[in-house]
Amino acid sequence: MTAAYTFDVFSSLDGFGTASSGWSGYWGKQGPELLAHRLALYAEEQRMVLGANTYRAFAQLLAASSEESDVRDPWVTRMRSLPATVVSSTLEGPLDWPDVTVVPGDAVDVVARLKEESGVPLRSHGSLSMNRALMAAGLVDRVQVTLFPVVTGRTGQNPIFRGAADFDLELIESRTLDSHIQELTYRPTLHV
Repeated sequence: MTAAYTFDVFSSLDGFGTASSGWSGYWGKQGPELLAHRLALYAEEQRMVLGANTYRAFAQLLAASSEESDVRDPWVTRMRSLPATVVSSTLEGPLDWPDVTVVPGDAVDVVARLKEESGVPLRSHGSLSMNRALMAAGLVDRVQVTLFPVVTGRTGQNPIFRGAADFDLELIESRTLDSHIQELTYRPTLHV
């Protein structure tokens, strides 16, 4: 049996993963339900899979943050405590992550092997270009989009699905958090 792989991503309504100046983390819309739900998601045993750019961004954010900042929310601390695989041909260990393995090579090959060998589910938060390639290769079992109620038309950065293949999505779960944030979980199928 292969391990399930979840591509977990935060998004503005217009499909951006982040925004430039003027927006705080979570676009300033987080509340107690979102934060408790995120902690519960990451409480389960799983292995994180990150691309090099996302690992660098997380490491930089964490290094520049204080214990009181949004960056150090309990779910982020829990995520960082999970075993992780960073797919990279440019990074070398040791990395500033408690239980990390750097694996060089093509992400499709690395994740296909992880899905066969892992005894726990796999989850990736962010890593947009890597996850677009994994979706095209049929390796993503679930796309979990946390949709924040903002439009970042002028300041949006990192379009989540720009350049992705075409997919049909089957909605397998949805929930509303803090009365205004939507979490939508889909099963993707390559559209042919």
